[in-house]
Amino acid sequence: MSLSNAILRGVSGAYLLQSGYGKKDLPTEAAAGLQQFAATGVPQFKEWDADTFGKFVAYSEMGIGAALLTPFVNKRLAGLALGAFSAGLLAMYFRNPEMTQQDGVRPSEAGTGLSKDAFLAAIAAALVVSK
Repeated sequence: MSLSNAILRGVSGAYLLQSGYGKKDLPTEAAAGLQQFAATGVPQFKEWDADTFGKFVAYSEMGIGAALLTPFVNKRLAGLALGAFSAGLLAMYFRNPEMTQQDGVRPSEAGTGLSKDAFLAAIAAALVVSK
């Protein structure tokens, strides 16, 4: 593994692992709020039970984070998983008008936190296409 891939995987993997761990014991109300917001990007999430959705997000983040941090997991496979996850996050960003300014691209004040997920998508692309 090259140093640049180790850095890309280490930073994003640690971030996702910590984020998922922080969500693993979400109260039902918090999971329902997260689910409602996620459904703006992926409408099928409306049909899920809130607690099931909360666990799904937590374990997905921890699983992808662990895959990124595990050296024997192929970088392209880890990058594809990160890419799919970040695509869902960016779908929420672009499909929620409160997240962007009038041009639909630049983040509003409310969207600044979610717009950082473009970096995860870029990291995913770098892992997939790097030699």
